[in-house]
Amino acid sequence: MRAVIVAVGVAFLISLFCTPIAIKVFTRLKAGQPIRAEGPAMHQGKKGTPTMGGVVFILATVIAYVAGHLALTTLPDAQIAQVEPTITALVLLGLMVFSGAVGFIDDFLKVRKRNSAGLNKRGKLLGQILVGAIFGVVALYFPSSMTDAAGAATNTETVGSTTLSFIRDIPALDLTKIGAVILIIVVVMATTNGVNLTDGLDGLATGASVMVLAAYALIAFWQYRHWCADPSYTQAYCYTVRDPLEIALIAGAAAGACVGFLWWNTSPARIFMGDTGALGLGGLIAGMAMSTRTLLLLPIIGGLFVIITMSVVIQIISFRTTGKRVFRMSPLQHHFELAGWSEVNIVVRFWIIAGIGVAIALGLFYSEFLANVT
Repeated sequence: MRAVIVAVGVAFLISLFCTPIAIKVFTRLKAGQPIRAEGPAMHQGKKGTPTMGGVVFILATVIAYVAGHLALTTLPDAQIAQVEPTITALVLLGLMVFSGAVGFIDDFLKVRKRNSAGLNKRGKLLGQILVGAIFGVVALYFPSSMTDAAGAATNTETVGSTTLSFIRDIPALDLTKIGAVILIIVVVMATTNGVNLTDGLDGLATGASVMVLAAYALIAFWQYRHWCADPSYTQAYCYTVRDPLEIALIAGAAAGACVGFLWWNTSPARIFMGDTGALGLGGLIAGMAMSTRTLLLLPIIGGLFVIITMSVVIQIISFRTTGKRVFRMSPLQHHFELAGWSEVNIVVRFWIIAGIGVAIALGLFYSEFLANVT
């Protein structure tokens, strides 16, 4: 727990105090956010607000991870197995950094061209597929080599699993490694685009991501306290995952970094996370679901992202098949803007929806544990 708290605190402080520096730098570089002409008219006043702020909390997360590992060196010998950086960290931070890099290219092109087009859809899709495929392969083909004092293997798990999972792996639903990599790619694409679509109002995606990441930090830490590979854990019911403390540390660090960023990103935003931040967070959240073996729980934990994404899908299908729009504008948050709701009202109420999804998911996760230990 000490290492997780250190990581959260370091990430929060770096993000809180470095974001103003990023605001000045991006303002000086004239890296202002172009606003779509077809978007809500009230958004035109946001034109020129610095973008690419996601760079700050991505870097803060990576630095906080290192700080958390320094704190791990003070843990008792029984818990020292995770002091060295692991493949789990490589996969999770890799998904965050390289998904963010795809978003950075998109943001850079928007700023350079002075319009909201950015990277074309095919290029962005290809980037997401490439990132998902690379880290999907790493997640499935590099098992842990943890050993006990006698040199016997205590954990040979991979970061991801070849089986579909809900609260834990479902052995009957084996996808094979190729099928599992394809699923990881799909999940990465879904979460990166889901967070990106949610990032339409000041602080909306940031606040929702804090809740989701905090939930994964709790899940992973609970798995660490009831971990099958822990020699000190003697109960029969445990979680078969790889490096849960690493997962908790990274999830906590990212949540803390987002809270620090939210100080400057809340309405009226002084900086936007841009596609850099949205795709980076989406990639990390996908990795969290994969590494905690809770893939089918992800749509509940990230319920707000699912709702907003579905609003876009429904709008497109309805318009193309009937020529009519279900919503005044999609994504859903813009529908309520055009209905006369204030931006702050929408953000707070959508945060409540996000919190409900997180609460339901955590309830399902914990109830499954209780049902099997009583």
